[in-house]
Parts: sequence; C-alpha cells; structure tokens
Amino acid sequence: MQSKATTVDQYLASLPEDRRAAISAVRKVILENLDKNYAEGMQYGMIGYYVPHEVFPAGYHCDPKQPLPFASLASQKSHMAVYLMCVYGQPEQEKWFREAWAKTGKKLDMGKSCVRFKKLEDVALDVIGEAIRRVPAKAYIAHYESVIRPPEKKKAPAAKKTSPAAKKSKPVEKKTRPAAKKKPVARKRA
Repeated sequence: MQSKATTVDQYLASLPEDRRAAISAVRKVILENLDKNYAEGMQYGMIGYYVPHEVFPAGYHCDPKQPLPFASLASQKSHMAVYLMCVYGQPEQEKWFREAWAKTGKKLDMGKSCVRFKKLEDVALDVIGEAIRRVPAKAYIAHYESVIRPPEKKKAPAAKKTSPAAKKSKPVEKKTRPAAKKKPVARKRA
C-alpha cells in the first residue's frame, strides 16, 4: 500500500504500534550500514533509500526525475517488506543473501527483491545489514549502468565482396502468363 506521507516521520507515525516498532528496527539496521552516498526519504509511497541526483544526476531510467532506488521499507496490507535492489538482478549477491539467511535458521519469504515478514522475529537483521553494507553507492551505480547501458558490441566484420563472376551472372527471371482477358457479358435488351 502506498502511503501519502511526505516524510519518514509521518510514515512511521501512521503505522500501528507493532508495525512501527518492526519497521523502525529494520530501518535502524539499514541506516547503520548505509553508504554515505545514499539518502533516505519517501519514494513510491514507502521509506526509500536511494542514490540522490547530486551523486547520480541521471536518476532512475524509468523516471529520471526520481533518484536511483536502492532499497525500501514498507508496511503492506498483509505483511511488511524490505525491498533490496542490491540483491535483485545480481546472481552472486542473491546467492550470498539466500545462503546467509538460511544459516540463521529463519524462514525466507522472498520475491525478486522483496523480503516479506509479519513480525520482527522473522527478520535476519544481521543479513539485511550486511546486504546493505556490501554494496556501496559507487559499486551499485557501476552495476546499474552496466545493465542499463551494456557495453557496445564489437562491430560485425564487413560483408565479403562478391567475385566478378558472381556480378556478371544475371538473375533468373520468372516467366508469368499474361492475364486472361475477360469476355464481354451480353446484355438482354428489353
């Protein structure tokens, strides 16, 4: 559910006490591990952590007015979630994340980038913190640019020149029959 809150404090104040406590605890871990080149604010109706335009002027390719999203925290209708773009689309990071979470003995309820939870006890806070710490803004931007703007491919070799003999041969023409003429239709006179 997207919130209409315009500040993180407003967002937190709008939550029921149990959810406010859980979201605040995850937020604290994220802030403790967040690289200095990221910022926190409201983005897409939830608490967002992003690369501000001062650091990455191009912004998010889908909407350049938005800063580049990195992570988010949200209270949804039937669960809470932390969204980790630093895990999404990076197979090595995702593998590490899943393995680290499994070692905690906690059940992982994960989509492509979101980790869903119903209570704070379900969250491996140390793994969340490490996932955030492992991806400083410069590394995140470099990966993002490599995916959005892949390196140019090598030019294909020039087409082979045709031999003089091939140039002299004439293309085969298809023979077609002339269209049959229509016979005039006789009209009866009244």
